[in-house]
Amino acid sequence: MFTSEYFPMLIQLVFALGFVVLVLVVTHLIGPSRKTENKLDSFECGIESKGNARLPFSIKYFLTAILFVLFDVEVIFFYPWATNFKELGWYGFSSMGIFVALFLLGFLYLRKKQAFKWE
Repeated sequence: MFTSEYFPMLIQLVFALGFVVLVLVVTHLIGPSRKTENKLDSFECGIESKGNARLPFSIKYFLTAILFVLFDVEVIFFYPWATNFKELGWYGFSSMGIFVALFLLGFLYLRKKQAFKWE
């Protein structure tokens, strides 16, 4: 059942989606639509394109990217703990210690598997 306490959120959602749709439609209608070869060509930092862009990458690149995201997301969980560590007390400290220990175990496992070594 829809309650009145969620009504302001619904209004905000409708306005946000309406604004996005309005901006996309208006820019599509009033924007220029000249499709020249230069505009359709891919642009990469001012460097001329050479060859095929679909070259295979080493799996090490993707592994490094995934590991960066994994350990970067870990840091996000430190902020709420750091802002509330007095209220959380020893329970919060021990919970964060377990959290860090699990990530440290994962890090040591990846190091043992030599996931960080480039060939």
